[in-house]
This record gives sequence, structure tokens and C-alpha cells, in this order.
Amino acid sequence: MKVALLMSGGVDSSYCAHLLSSQGYEVIGLYLKLHDKEKKHNIFIKNCQQVSERLGIAFEVVDLREAFKQNVYDSFVRSYKEGQTPNPCAICNPLMKFGLGLQKADELGCDYIATGHYAQIKEVEGIKRIAKAVDDTKDQSYFLYALPQEAIDRIIFPLGGFYKEDVKKTALNLLPFLGTLQTYKESQEICFVEESYIDILKLHEKVDEEGIVRDTQGKAVGKHKGYMHYTIGKRKGFSVFGSHEPHYVKAINPLSNEIVVGTKEELAVDSIKALNKSLPQAFNGGVYDVKVRYRSVPLKAQIDIDGDYIHAQLLESAYGVAQGQALVLYQGDCVLGGGVITQAQ
Repeated sequence: MKVALLMSGGVDSSYCAHLLSSQGYEVIGLYLKLHDKEKKHNIFIKNCQQVSERLGIAFEVVDLREAFKQNVYDSFVRSYKEGQTPNPCAICNPLMKFGLGLQKADELGCDYIATGHYAQIKEVEGIKRIAKAVDDTKDQSYFLYALPQEAIDRIIFPLGGFYKEDVKKTALNLLPFLGTLQTYKESQEICFVEESYIDILKLHEKVDEEGIVRDTQGKAVGKHKGYMHYTIGKRKGFSVFGSHEPHYVKAINPLSNEIVVGTKEELAVDSIKALNKSLPQAFNGGVYDVKVRYRSVPLKAQIDIDGDYIHAQLLESAYGVAQGQALVLYQGDCVLGGGVITQAQ
């Protein structure tokens, strides 16, 4: 059986190449060139080439920069300009890695596609679903909520049953040469961000225009350094005159370059509306676990589908819920689907 392995040039995907080869798969390594950070690409591609040569597997570089810019990068910039908080990984996965990446796997005659994601595939009532990784601290199932079923049916996640700490230790013991791979400082999970997302926005927008901070009653109470510097729930980087009580960003108004701040209690959200991306229209509502951010704790919510939208009535309040992030539904440890948050109140 032939499998296309998306390789990043790091230890995780390199160890996946070893695991798949040892399990008898014919492995073809693919490095997807997505962004324009050539220094990163040069390091990572060299790593992939070294690993592929050592393991005796085929390797190719696939240039997807134009499609990535149109579908992920430009959307990222536009979302912040509109006062939202985008989730580029959740967009990239269905469109790039398991979209165009899967198309390339088909061209190469591959039966499966594999990645180093910390997630699992589980079969529930005859349907394969994305499921949480054994290592809950590294679980990436949240970012995979929008994958089409035809992709899920062909995915292999070799690391889903492992703990990250054990993977690194075992990989370096079995394949000592992995310790010689060049590394690159990664301060963000977003591949095209070096230090801060603001650095990206500054290339395209005027982000440092001072504006007014208002409270939830509409009163001007302070100043901020430009609305794109803020995300919902942030509590630093702006002034609130004469107050020592913590204030959090509750709303962002891009047209007026204003932000609204409030106390922790005023930040509470009980109802969320999301544009449906992967739940079937025939989905029966009910009470499910939901996550509103990658690192958020799952909460119980009553879910209903209304046309193109998912409505989640939370059974306990959530905080820091931002437009542009994903609302992801879970049944146990399996992902049922989700959508992009458009409203929270």
C-alpha cells in the first residue's frame, strides 16, 4: 500500500516516515511549500531530503504558495482588518494539506495520506471520524474539524496514540541522525508568522492608529494603539483611565477604530452562532461538548442547526469567544464537525 506523508522537516513527521516504512507502506514524502519564508523552506526541505535519503523513501516538494496566499494568507489579513480573530490552520487543513495535498497523493497513486498531527481516526457506527490524540496536551483535532469525509476515510495519523515526550525520545534513540536536523525558532503555531501576527498585518495595513476605548455603556474610558492589536479577551496593551480593576476586550469596532472593554463578568458568553462548515444539514440537535478555541476547556451546549448556521446555547458561560474562531463539536473524543463563529452574546 502506498501512502503520501506530508513532511515538515521536524522530528514528528520524520518519525512518521520511519513508522510507516516499518509497517510495510511504500512512503512518498511530500513537503508542501505554502508561505514565502524562504529561509524556513530551505532549512525544512534540507531536513526532509536528509531523512528521506536515510530511510530510502521518495521525496517531492509541492509548490502551493499561490493557492495558499489566496485561500489562507489573504483571508488571515482580511479577517483582522474586519475585527475578527482568524484560525488559519483550520482553513489550511481542509483546503491545502488534505485538499490539494490529497490531490497530489492521488496523482502519485497513493492509497492514503498521512501527517504528523497529534490526532486519531476512529470508526463510529461504520463512519470514520477525527478523534482526540492520546496526548491531550498536544491534541490537534480542533484544527481538523472541517475535513471532508472523503479525506478522513484515507488519513493515517501515526502519532495519535503516542505522547509527544515519548515520540521525541524514541525517535532520537531509534534514529540518532534526527538530532542533527537543523531547527528553526518557532514562536507561533502559524507557519508564516515569525514573532507576532502584527508583523504580518503591518505589511498590508495601518495597524498603529490610536483609537478610543469604550466601556459597555458606550462611555469613552481610555485609549488603545490600533484595533488590530487586540483580540477578544485580551487584557493588556490599552489604557482605562482611573481604574485598577482588570478589563478585557469585549468587542472590536474596525470602522470606528474603537474597542469595547469590560469586566470578566461582562465578557461572559452564553449563546454562539457559527457558519456551518462540516455538520450535515440532517444533523440532529442535542447536548454536546464544544470548544470555542484551541486551548479552551470543552463546555456542554445545546446544539441546533438553522439553515447554514449552528446555534450553540451554552450550559455554562464561556469567556474570550471571538468571531473568526471555530466552534467545534465533540461526542466523547470524536469530532462531529463545526463552523466559524460569527456571533457570540
